[in-house]
Formats: sequence, structure tokens, C-alpha cells
Amino acid sequence: MVQLPVDASADDARRSVSAQEIGETAPGPLVFEEFVASRGPALVRLARGLLRDPYLAEDVVQDVLGRALVQWGRVSAAQDVDAYVRRMVVNACTSWFRRAARRERATDSVLVLDMPSADGAENRADRDQLIALLRRLPAKQRAVLVLRHYEGLPDSEIAVIMKCSEVTVRSNAHRGLAKLRDMLNQERYASTA
Repeated sequence: MVQLPVDASADDARRSVSAQEIGETAPGPLVFEEFVASRGPALVRLARGLLRDPYLAEDVVQDVLGRALVQWGRVSAAQDVDAYVRRMVVNACTSWFRRAARRERATDSVLVLDMPSADGAENRADRDQLIALLRRLPAKQRAVLVLRHYEGLPDSEIAVIMKCSEVTVRSNAHRGLAKLRDMLNQERYASTA
């Protein structure tokens, strides 16, 4: 637990990230541990939507949070700390993807084939197919679609995170969805042929 200075008020000790998320202004600095506890799972979800490997997504978020901790004075001074850290995650995922685009990863495909199917297998298969197709999109289109549909962010917040205009966000979303539809139709056609 973080020790507060002796002159800190009880309000400072009880302040949480949720107050900042809903736009309330609260006195005192934002505590890193509170931020990680409240926003950590959402950051991991975001990274999982952007990367192929869920374990790698957790590693990327951990690296981003490590960098954020080292620079916490500057990060917590941002107008919207959550958007700042989400942008750090998007940048880290994009950097990793560019750096490791040609790497091969070993997998034990026998284990994947021998897994039993339970109720809802079709839903999981559809979700897995959609995620696989999503990962084939260009980085900006993929980031916009993940932020819009998985994180539920409006175009204005996505534009701030992506450092572009709302028109660019909508354009990337439109092109990404069109490309997803085309790839889905191609896979359906290939499976029936």
C-alpha cells in the first residue's frame, strides 16, 4: 500500500481512478496502484484485440505499465491519464507487431486438435475466426475497430488516442469493416467450393 504524506487529507486517501474516469475533479495526485487496479484488465483486453498472442498482450501491457510507472509524474499530469496509457498500449502493440511481423512461433497443434467441443463451440469458432480476420487488417484499421467495437469508445476519443481526425477514424473503420466482410465472404466461398 502507498503511504500518504502526513498532511494528506482523508479525501486524498479515498480518491480512486473511477472519480477521474467520470470526469469529476478530485484533489491530490493519482496513485499508480489504483490506476492499475481499475484499468489494468481493460488495457489487457485492448492489447489482446491488437495482438495475436494473449500472453504476449499481457507482456506488452506489463511493459507499458512499467514505463508508465517510471514516468508516472508526467503520465499522471496528463489531462486524460486513461487515454494517455491506452495510446501507449496501442503504440507498443504496433511497434511489437512491426518488429516481430516475420517471427515464427512454435505451437503444439496436436493439443489444439484434441480439445473437446462444449456448448457454444460455434460461437467461439465464429469469434476466433473474426479475431483471426481482424488480425490480418492493417494496424490502423485494426486499432480503430478494436477501440470502437471491443472498448466501446466513440470516434472522438479514438481520434485523440490515434492522434488523427475523426474523419480518419471513420474512414479506417469503414475500410476495415469492408475488408473484414470481403475476407469473410472469401473464406465462406472457399469452404463451399
